[in-house]
Amino acid sequence: MDVIRIDELVKVYQMGEVEVRALDGVSMSIAAGEFVAVMGPSGSGKSTFMNIVGCLDRPTSGRYALDGVDVSGLDRDARAEIRNEKIGFVFQSFNLLARTSALENVELPLIYSSDSRSAKGRTEKARECLRVVGLAGREDHQPSQLSGGQQQRVAIARALINEPKLMLADEPTGNLDTKTSEEVIGVFQSLNDQGKTVVLITHESDIAEYARRVVVFRDGKLVEDRPVANRRIAASPRT
Repeated sequence: MDVIRIDELVKVYQMGEVEVRALDGVSMSIAAGEFVAVMGPSGSGKSTFMNIVGCLDRPTSGRYALDGVDVSGLDRDARAEIRNEKIGFVFQSFNLLARTSALENVELPLIYSSDSRSAKGRTEKARECLRVVGLAGREDHQPSQLSGGQQQRVAIARALINEPKLMLADEPTGNLDTKTSEEVIGVFQSLNDQGKTVVLITHESDIAEYARRVVVFRDGKLVEDRPVANRRIAASPRT
């Protein structure tokens, strides 16, 4: 089943008297279990694509179905509900609460969701998510006590806690050195190997080669869609 299905998607912004078509008739699908890297130069439309796929914005026209649900015309509240239920976000800047432990950072989405777990159940789930990303034993560490790569893995664990259908990562290695970037990408590869659908926004061609498929935007259009022929395999992350 397709997790993402987009048909003739158009997004128009009005810049004064000038009409800018950030997306111009884009059609594509991403099946469950795929790992797709989205690339393109600044102004290509990839950020607009991410915002719409992430239910942060809606298209001017066209159709977008997320996990079989047409979300194209949903209002802000309805988009927020489906976003919290079906999408796990990972951003370049980690977005962790500074004076809060790794465990509490990961647990936070469950507190604000409709999840019916007890406090103990939420904590157990958060511990499991940290274990999955290789951070067992770091549960009580605050962000300042963790490296950049470890902070990003906490952010990935937090994105996992609601068991989303889609992992959406926006430049997740942008603040990391080469070796740490590989370790973080290794987490995404491991999650994908376990069946998670991953969409990775990146401007780095070497990072894109860790995915299974690459799509390229230019001037609001999808200009390339190819499988990765010689996929790179990342090293396992260090605790």
